[in-house]
Parts: sequence; structure tokens; C-alpha cells
Amino acid sequence: MPPAHSSWAPAEIDRDKPNAARIYDFYLGGAHNFAADRSLAEQAIADWPELPAIMRANRSFLRRAVRFMVQCGVRQFLDLGSGLPTAGNVPTVAQEVDPSCRVVCVDKDPVAVVHSRALLEDNPLANAVQADLRDTATVLAAATLEGGLDLTQPVGLLLVAVLHFVPDTDDPAGIVAAYRDAIAPGSLLAVNHATADAQPRKAATHRQLYQRTATPMTMRTRAQVTALFAGFELLPPGVVDMTHWQADPDTDQSISLAGYAAVGLKP
Repeated sequence: MPPAHSSWAPAEIDRDKPNAARIYDFYLGGAHNFAADRSLAEQAIADWPELPAIMRANRSFLRRAVRFMVQCGVRQFLDLGSGLPTAGNVPTVAQEVDPSCRVVCVDKDPVAVVHSRALLEDNPLANAVQADLRDTATVLAAATLEGGLDLTQPVGLLLVAVLHFVPDTDDPAGIVAAYRDAIAPGSLLAVNHATADAQPRKAATHRQLYQRTATPMTMRTRAQVTALFAGFELLPPGVVDMTHWQADPDTDQSISLAGYAAVGLKP
């Protein structure tokens, strides 16, 4: 029988309910997941064997987007829906390019936040905040007060593999617009979003599995993902298959389209 709790997980966490952040960690080969998470992930992989490769592609896009933003002069990041700090997390990637980068990681999952805080304990320029990205006022207040971000200067706003957990009833475009209005001109927005455009049957099964989690999934079309960038100037190559966004020589482009990605500039 597993222990009542793990050193990285608060004792009050429900180990029997699958959790999207821990499932993602499993796909990436991490160790911060429970039997319920692994069971759901294994069911999903049985129907869609490419899923681990798709999740690695998500993480690869995140790394490329963060490096691109630093190269554009951004030195502070707001990572919304940051999840568990698995390999290639935002503080690591940004500070490898420039150690002066400041990062605030935001997630509503207490496990993700507890583990992030432990990882970032010795990093004075990075912090983890427990908040729901839909509560924009709370997130922005925490990012400035607790995380030390200066919203009068450009920010790298990251919404990577998270908006597909925001249902249409919560107005994801309106949420993005609220953050857009709060950040300075010159800020950059990166979005990576699941889609059913290429593989509708597999996507439908995947959505059904995620109904068992606290964060059901809403996949969106290319047009719907593009609409999230209202008020931003899309940077080349626009809204594309995530493996095609400024791919580097190590990018795995063999997987079928499972998500769109783009980066936009606030003028």
C-alpha cells in the first residue's frame, strides 16, 4: 500500500482522483504522479500512442518560446498553469539564457505549487503562486506583490497547454484580454492549445477520459486559437502546428497535428 502522503504532495491531496498536472508529469517521464494518474494516462496512450510524444512537443514549444522571448529582450515571465516543475520548466530555460530573468509560476493545483516552491527555494528571482488563472485580478496582484514583476515593463505571458482546460463558459478569450490589458506594450504572449482538427476520433476519446479529472478538456479549432490573440500582432509563422513553430534541429516533427501554437506581440 502506498504511503498516506509523499514528501512532494500535501497530505490532504486526493490520490485517487486523476489530476491533469500529474498526468502530464507522467507523460514526460516524471515521478510526481499517483496510481490514478498513471492508470488514466495508460488508458489514453492505449488509444492514442503518440500522446507522450505530443506532450514532449508541448514542452519543446515552451522552451523555444521562452528562449525566443529572452532574445527579444523580455526579462520577466508570468507562467500561467505552470504545472509541476518537470524538466525544461520556465525558470530553468529563461535563466539559462539570462540569469537576471524573473519568473512567476502560477497554478491552482496545490501539489504543483508546493513542489514548485521547494524547487525554487534557492532561486530569489522565481516564485510559485497558488491561484486560478481565471481570477486575473488575484493573479496579477500576486505576480507584482509576491513575484516582483513590473507590469510597466514587457512581460512574457505564457499560456502553454492550459487554455484547453478553460471551458467556453469561462470565456478564455476574455481572460487573455484581461491579461493583455494589464501588461505593457512590447510584451509577448505564447499559447499552445490542443485541437481535434486532425484526429477527431482520438481527440473525442481523450476528452472523455479527462471528464474523470477536475479539469475537463475543451479542444479548439485553428480559428478559435487565433481569436485568443485579439489585440496582439501574431509573429511569424503565425498559428501553426506546435512542432512547426520556429522548429530547431532537435524538434520532433513526426507526430500528427495535435495542437496549435503561436506567439504574439502587444503593440
